[in-house]
Amino acid sequence: QQLGQTEARVGPHAAQGARLETRAAHDEQRAPAMRHMHGIALSLLVVAGAHGRAQRRGTFRRHSDAAADLLAENFIVVSPQCPPGEVWDSDTLLALIDAVSADQRVDPRRIYLTGLSMGGFGSWALAARNPELFAAVVPVCGGGLPLGIVSLNPKKKAALRRLPFWAFHGAKDRIVPLAASEGMVGALKEAGAKRVKFTVYPEAGHDSWTQAYNDPALFDWMLKHSR
Repeated sequence: QQLGQTEARVGPHAAQGARLETRAAHDEQRAPAMRHMHGIALSLLVVAGAHGRAQRRGTFRRHSDAAADLLAENFIVVSPQCPPGEVWDSDTLLALIDAVSADQRVDPRRIYLTGLSMGGFGSWALAARNPELFAAVVPVCGGGLPLGIVSLNPKKKAALRRLPFWAFHGAKDRIVPLAASEGMVGALKEAGAKRVKFTVYPEAGHDSWTQAYNDPALFDWMLKHSR
């Protein structure tokens, strides 16, 4: 089976292109969708008009063989690109989910959200805004506004309590301090969330995503959860 790739642009911000990766197996059954939001460094590489080798070879190939195989066999991966100088736009991302779900055989009970660096911030924000949409959320070296979680309305907070989270961060991160993830994880627990995992890599700097995304246990964990 061959990996297929398309470029899609959705919503009012046309520069937020999305790489969509599917396998032929998905034509026969509904597959989970994993939204992967890139951080600033990788986004800049794409927006500069020079797709790097990793980007041309596809998201699956940037992982260890075991993780790549697990991703390729079980997920439709959608990788929106945020232009330089802008931040993640939740309405555009939600429109992208709707568009991909309408075009692909996506199981609506198994939509997963992850992102690194700025994408980690976007993951926290979008999960807080629409907790009922996702089966699990994995923010990597991100952060956000803890008060925004604690002050959610009762309906949103109840949905957030049921949503599994697994956050990752490097203890030596000098770009996004570890405290950024610690604050969000603490806010989740203060809001009553029980399904929260938090992994800190003691020797990692800002790049905590390599270890996180190269571990097939992460994607196994995702697949254990559905809405």
